[in-house]
Formats: sequence, structure tokens, C-alpha cells
Amino acid sequence: MESKTIIEKARELEEYIIKMRREFHMYPELKYEEVRTSKIIREELEKLGYKIIRTAETGVIGVLKKGNGKTVALRADIDALPIQEENDVPYKSKIPGKMHACGHDAHTAMLLGAARVLREIPFDGTIKLIFQPAEEGGLGAKKIVEEGHLDDVDAIFGIHVWADLPSGVIGIRHGALLASADAFKVRIVGKGGHGAYPHQTIDPIAIAVELVDGYYKIPIREIDPIEPVVISVTSIKAGTTFNVIPEEAEILGTIRTFNEKVRDFIVERMEKITREYADGMRGSAEFTLTMEHIPPTINDEKLAKFAREVLSPLGEIVEPKPSLGAEDFAFYTTKAPGLFVLLGIKNEKKGIIYPHHHPKFDVDEAVLWKGTAIYSLLAIEYLKS
Repeated sequence: MESKTIIEKARELEEYIIKMRREFHMYPELKYEEVRTSKIIREELEKLGYKIIRTAETGVIGVLKKGNGKTVALRADIDALPIQEENDVPYKSKIPGKMHACGHDAHTAMLLGAARVLREIPFDGTIKLIFQPAEEGGLGAKKIVEEGHLDDVDAIFGIHVWADLPSGVIGIRHGALLASADAFKVRIVGKGGHGAYPHQTIDPIAIAVELVDGYYKIPIREIDPIEPVVISVTSIKAGTTFNVIPEEAEILGTIRTFNEKVRDFIVERMEKITREYADGMRGSAEFTLTMEHIPPTINDEKLAKFAREVLSPLGEIVEPKPSLGAEDFAFYTTKAPGLFVLLGIKNEKKGIIYPHHHPKFDVDEAVLWKGTAIYSLLAIEYLKS
């Protein structure tokens, strides 16, 4: 009966959730700039009587305690992306060059909806609503963990609206869901000279080509073929004109995998290939990691089974394919058992077909109430379990 009540209350909040999502969407803020967003969140939570904790510079945690039972955390990320929106909608971003192109506006609105539902439902324990800044490259989750806000948490749940799933379909997968992430840079030093006399130079571009080929052979010749791995070179910079061989070249790229041992092996091999290939071609090169490592997002098996049962009244539940995208929700799961749930928002009839981080990305607002219901059901049922 309680589940039915929660679902009904979430449905009743549909207009509020959409209104809040549009408010955040029109005024997007990048990582650690989420001042306006945080102010609105605090004001909404204070109206409901939540204890407010500031966290990770621009983040907000709302705490609701009703008894001495377990502690459960619910997380929504609140930051936007440096993308110029191309949608022609009434709620289009009003900030040039900034856009909620990954659905964090929806996550925030859904969790604010859950804050209203949870205030009215009896439970024994503590609920922490984590409105996290800087998921997009700022490691906001890591800061929240380092500040100790997960130390007393027994389980944490997060939701991500998902462009690869049909609208309203819920995705639950135990084990590896999202990959680890690293960014790398390679600086190559050769000897410049005239393009007509390559024998008098040490061409850093030629070295770069060999390095890229060497990196790309690692997944297909040095790692078990059934182990998901991506090494992508995304930038090569060298030279300024057609007839001059440059002195230096630079390579940028990313590494993704679900297995931390495989990740460490890849980094070791890339370092060695970089050093020895360049040396063999009479130049020099240095491989460095330029971003703090994000671990893979591993969903707890028991929580996944629990969630499939608890969320069954909400409709179709599928087991989604793992993705080599990364999420700093992974840092929470290093401190407490966690589950990252996907909520489908793809609706071809409405033209909502674009992927995350696309300038025409949008969400099917008709299913956002379901996100509020997911947050609320998971929290209440977990505290009862």
C-alpha cells in the first residue's frame, strides 16, 4: 500500500517536477559555478524542513531524520556543459555557450520531487539527498566522499536519464555498468627542419603516427579479446605550415575499461611504448596522465536484485548493456554499496532522439515523475528492509 501511495504522490508532482527541470535548464551553470542552482535547491529543501549541509563548494545535502534506523543516500548531479543549445523550445538555455545536455537538470528536479514525497512518508532512519556539483570533469563526488558525508551511509542510489532506452523503461544492471576513465597527453620532441630535407630532421609527426598505431594494438593484441577496452586518440597537434617539419608534437586521448588491473596494464604498456618507440626513431617522448583516475561504476548485486523487486510496479525493467562512458558516482561506491539506475527518455514521436552531450539533447518530461518515484521507493523500501 505504501508503494502505491508513493507512486501516486510522485504522479501528483509531475507539474512541479517539470517546472523545476525547466527552471534549471534555462539557467545552466558549469562545474563549481552552480550558485544559482544551489540557492534554489536550498530554498526548496528549507521549505520542507530539511537540515541543510553545504558540500564540495557549490553542492547541497538535505538531511531528513525520522528515527534511529539505517542511513540511505540519494544523489543527483547539478552541473551543465559548455555546449551551445540548438533546440527550439520554450525552455531553451538563456546562457550562451552553456546547456544541460546530459540531463542533470532532470536529475535535480526528480530529486527535489522526491524530497517532497519523502517528507510525507513515515520511515525509521535517515535520508540524505545529495545534490552534487561538478560531475562533468570536476570530480564533485570525490570531494563529497573526502568530506566524510558517506561515512555513515549504508547504501546510496543514483539515477541517470538515458538516451539509449525508450521513454519510461528502467535499466538495472548488477556489476560493471560504466567504465573507468583516464586522460593522457604525450609530448614528442624531435628535430625540426625543412620539409624537403626530412633526412636532416627527426620528424615528431612520424613518431606520433607510430605511437598511435602502437597504442591501438594494445587492446587487440595484448588483452583478452572479451575484455572491453577503449583507447582513443582524440587530438594530434604539430606544425604550422606546409614546408616545415616541426620540433614537437602533442597527442591527447582517453583510456576506458571496466577492470582496474587491465587499466593499470594499459598505462604501463603505453608508457613503455611511448618511451621506446620514440627512442628507436631518435627522438624523445613523455607519456603523462592529465586527469585524476575515475574508477568504474560497479553496481551492488544485492541492491540490484532489491531494486528490480521494489520498482516492478513502475513498469518495464531491462538489463542495459554496460557503457564505456564514465561517471563519478563510482567514488560513492568505494565507500558504500551503491546502485546507479537508468531511466529511459528516448521518444522518437516527440523527436527526442539525440545522444547525451549533443546540442539537441532533450528529455521526455512525461516520465520525470517516474524518477521521483524511483528515488522515493528505493529510499523507503531500503530503510524498511
